[in-house]
Amino acid sequence: MSDIMASIKIPKNRIGVLIGKNGEVKKEIEERTGAELDIDSKTGLVEIDTRDIEDPILPMKVEDVVKAIGRGFNPDKALNILEDNVNFELLDIRDWVGKSSNSVRRMRGRIIGKGGRTRELIEELSETYVSVKGNTVGIIGNPFEVKIARKAVIMLLEGSKHATVYNFLEGKRKEIKLDQSGFNL
Repeated sequence: MSDIMASIKIPKNRIGVLIGKNGEVKKEIEERTGAELDIDSKTGLVEIDTRDIEDPILPMKVEDVVKAIGRGFNPDKALNILEDNVNFELLDIRDWVGKSSNSVRRMRGRIIGKGGRTRELIEELSETYVSVKGNTVGIIGNPFEVKIARKAVIMLLEGSKHATVYNFLEGKRKEIKLDQSGFNL
């Protein structure tokens, strides 16, 4: 039995998304996991009570769902994290470019791409969900797919040309298909 009470602060403009229309998102998270969410809409603080959860992994997954919604994912995509073999990874752009808001903004633009096309291609070719919000890049998918999407994002953060990143992703397509079919590489 877990004895954890976690606190996560999410942006105030994401509180409504976490709660959902008529409380539906909050209720679905609670019903699917056994956790209780106490959401302070004034501060953005979310208290997660996981004391009644038997599964030792589930409390971390609940935290990741809350973080993912806070980092811009729509709840349907974030709730995938509760499935087995689905991970959430959060990269902080500042770890590569420092605290300069101009540098962060420039890198965010590189990852999103013109009209959102680069982010879409990373999602499509790695078969993950990617959200770029504030200083962070969030990735949801199976561990192998997340690893590939993470590498693509890091390549962009480290200055690789977009074409190089697209070629890397294209090259990983066959490996992703093999991984999904159950053949281990």
